[in-house]
Order: sequence, then structure tokens, then C-alpha cells
Amino acid sequence: QVQLVESGGGLVQAGGSLRLSCAASGRTSSSYAMGWFRQAPGKQREFIAATAWSGRSPYYADSVKGRFTIARDNAKNTVYLQMNSLKPEDTAVYYCAAEGVWTGAVRYWGQGTQVTVSS
Repeated sequence: QVQLVESGGGLVQAGGSLRLSCAASGRTSSSYAMGWFRQAPGKQREFIAATAWSGRSPYYADSVKGRFTIARDNAKNTVYLQMNSLKPEDTAVYYCAAEGVWTGAVRYWGQGTQVTVSS
């Protein structure tokens, strides 16, 4: 089992930045990909970004490409999402995910952290 705990959400003005963190615990010795998804009110959960165990070859949704950066520190069992140039449409609950992030068949989810971007 893997437990994921997100932090770093909050309220920010449009154009601002936030950094989300996701700390993994439990069966963290496995080489699994990790990623971020988000869900806005009334919408389906959508993929945002993912990275392999090596941290190479990150992949982003078109909606965040060039503004968001995913990174991981395996020594700390933590993955980050740096969000810059935030827009009101980025407002959502952001979820950390592990295993299955490339296919959407995610095995482990965090509890989510709220990000609100005011205009």
C-alpha cells in the first residue's frame, strides 16, 4: 500500500504561483510513476502532469504546458507541482496519484488539496 498526502494548496490571485507537494509513504520502494490530476466543480477529474520514477520525460496536459512543472525527489519520496501564471480556470481540487498515471487507471490517490485562483 502507498499513502499520499498533498499540501500547498490555497488562495492566490491570477498570475500568481503555488507549489504543491505530495509525500508518499508505505510501499515507496517500488519504481512507480507519479502524477497530478485535478477536478473542478461539476467537471470530471482530469490529468495534469506525470513523471516516471527517474524523473525524466515528464508529460503535461496542454492546458498547463509551459506554466506547470512536475518534479520528484525520490530520496524524500515526494513529488512537486510548481504552478506559475495561474488562471481562474485552474481553480480545482488537486490530487496526487501513484501507479497507473499514464493510463488513468490510478491505483493510489491522495486526499486532494484545494487551489483557488481569484481574478
